[in-house]
Amino acid sequence: MLLSAENISKSYSEKSLLKDVSLYIDKGDKIGVIGVNGAGKSTFLRILAQIEDPDRGTVTKYSGVRLEYLPQNPIWNEKLTVMEHIFSDIPELKDIMEFEARKILTQLGITDFDMLIGSLSGGRRKCIAIAAALIHPCDILILDEPTNHLDVNMIQWLEEYLLKFAGAIVMVTHDRYFLDRVANKIAEIDGGRLYNYPANYTVYLELKEQREERELGTERKRQSILRKELEWIRRGPRARGTKSKDRIARFEELSEKSAPTEALKPELSSPSSRLGKKTIELRDISVNLGGKQLISHFDHMFMRDARVGIVGKSGIGKSTLLNIISGRLKPDSGEVIVGDTVKIGYFSQNAQELDLNCRVIDYIKDCSGAAAADGTLRVSQMLEQYLFTPDLQRSMISRISGGERRRLFLLGVMMQAPNFLLLDEPTNDLDIHTLAVLEEHLINFKGAVIVVSHDRYFLDKVTDTVFDFSGNGDIKKYLGSYSEYRESANVVQTADRSSRVPERAGSGGNEKKLRFTFKEQREFENIDSDIAELEKEAVVLDLQMEESASDYIRLQELMSRKEELDKKLEAKLERWIYLNDLAEKIARGEK
Repeated sequence: MLLSAENISKSYSEKSLLKDVSLYIDKGDKIGVIGVNGAGKSTFLRILAQIEDPDRGTVTKYSGVRLEYLPQNPIWNEKLTVMEHIFSDIPELKDIMEFEARKILTQLGITDFDMLIGSLSGGRRKCIAIAAALIHPCDILILDEPTNHLDVNMIQWLEEYLLKFAGAIVMVTHDRYFLDRVANKIAEIDGGRLYNYPANYTVYLELKEQREERELGTERKRQSILRKELEWIRRGPRARGTKSKDRIARFEELSEKSAPTEALKPELSSPSSRLGKKTIELRDISVNLGGKQLISHFDHMFMRDARVGIVGKSGIGKSTLLNIISGRLKPDSGEVIVGDTVKIGYFSQNAQELDLNCRVIDYIKDCSGAAAADGTLRVSQMLEQYLFTPDLQRSMISRISGGERRRLFLLGVMMQAPNFLLLDEPTNDLDIHTLAVLEEHLINFKGAVIVVSHDRYFLDKVTDTVFDFSGNGDIKKYLGSYSEYRESANVVQTADRSSRVPERAGSGGNEKKLRFTFKEQREFENIDSDIAELEKEAVVLDLQMEESASDYIRLQELMSRKEELDKKLEAKLERWIYLNDLAEKIARGEK
């Protein structure tokens, strides 16, 4: 066992988040913590990381156990460079671990290691925070929403990395494919209680259903016995006088027991408006921002029941396309034609529209406007369907959790009775229960849905067409589910790799695309393991030098070998940077 949390309780004001919950973490555990927004998941992680104290209960980290925590919103020193931030807590390991840090950062899309933190976007900062957490030697990794802001390729790389991690992992994530692949245990926080399931996400769903059926069966049996005992109690003193006092005590005990509470789930409904035959058409759209071609001569006519998923790397232009469709951004060239009946609802990535100094219920009243006049539901009832209790409705937006703000913003969009939905990263910060209900709502939504997302499960459930931003302004269209698109893309990439042959020297001119030579290809495939071996050898030499401190002749010999090894390692690292830069240029098709 690495860590134990026993009988943990935690409350904020009058809201009780955790009630006598316990969790035991062993080596090799990969635990996914799930629950509705505001259930206390992030609070529980901070308690496990011993950053926040519980009201009651104890957290015990056993001797020698090292713990690393990735918060949802890290604190930054904006004057540090990327590499300075990575090693700010472990400067003594910089020389040994710098190559590994560069490798992780490159996989997460960060290649300029001397950039100042203050110049980076929130998404890139998240990548750096993940790299900093992974590079720290530890036995327990605690990760709060690690997949937020990562593109699909980064998420898949992180999956592989965590699967190979030898220690324990505790993570909060809404990515169900990620939970399926990485987690071997699920801890669900529901109504202040913690339910443990020794399974990944798919098996957890089955086990949870069995548990709830057992609880309902037990409750039905309790109610049946209670009815019989109640009949006996009502017969009067003469009948009771001849009976056992134990039977009366049993009746009182059964009466005091409470029925199992059903997990609260949001019920997404909203006013609606009719969408005519003419929706939105993009004609020859092109956009260039800061000298970067994001969209080039793109055409598309959206159908009334369109279900389009937009995918691609971060910063490649996906949100730009949504801004053009919504009219928030004008294209450099081309035309956006909008039908007369189109009413756009835009769920933006950062929910800037929220006024933190406004009350929850007042925000929804302002959003609903005339749409609430159809009389289907009052504003307070709509808020309750979205799991905002009466006390939360009166709260200031600044006092509710990040996930609750996203859910509130979603309700605000839906209350405007849209018939053409634009969703930019809707899965960020929403809990799994809300996502499942949102998916069903979007499947049955009477109108068009265009969604930017890196959540593979969500895309598979909701969309039937994929727009792939492949770079240089090119947008490829694929008719089919996201998984079918990925399978097709992998087949194409495999075929493309198998068709490559090394170029012969002098066989072409300056117009030929860059390619690895046969020797460079072999070197690129093996250089990671070569550097790892050199680093291991360096660590061994350091230990031998410590042991030989009193043997001057032996120490001189070891120091000489270490100096030679450092030169080899430095040359290999420079070569690694060159080959990775070349590989990126080849991937972009440069000449």
